[in-house]
Amino acid sequence: MREFSRVVAVLAGLLALGAAPAAAQEVHEIRMVSSGKGEFRFVSASVSARPGDVLLFKAVSGAPHSVVFEGKALAAPDHQRLNAALPRRAGDLSSPLLTEGAEYRIVVPALAAGTYRFFCLPHRAYDMRGELTVE
Repeated sequence: MREFSRVVAVLAGLLALGAAPAAAQEVHEIRMVSSGKGEFRFVSASVSARPGDVLLFKAVSGAPHSVVFEGKALAAPDHQRLNAALPRRAGDLSSPLLTEGAEYRIVVPALAAGTYRFFCLPHRAYDMRGELTVE
């Protein structure tokens, strides 16, 4: 009984200090689309997220698509974390090719605050680009 009282006292102390529950994970949907007239884009092309949030890429039309993060300006730790966050990587900082109707989920890793640019490799010549801003 004495141990239970200690546990309750510790929990009450933490609550009194303002220990707040963790923020809920947010899902950001990014559609990969084509107008059918040679226009390819990410909708939304600009996303703000926090570490732990989910980026949900959906190949809607104009597939195949991919998500490739630009790596030339990345610090080594961010490069490694981003690579580790990409399931079934096809290459460095690169998702596999996504067919129409496919979804690809990335949990935003603990990256330094800043902007991370990405593009679709099959449609890079069509300027299919986007950016992730980590808060």
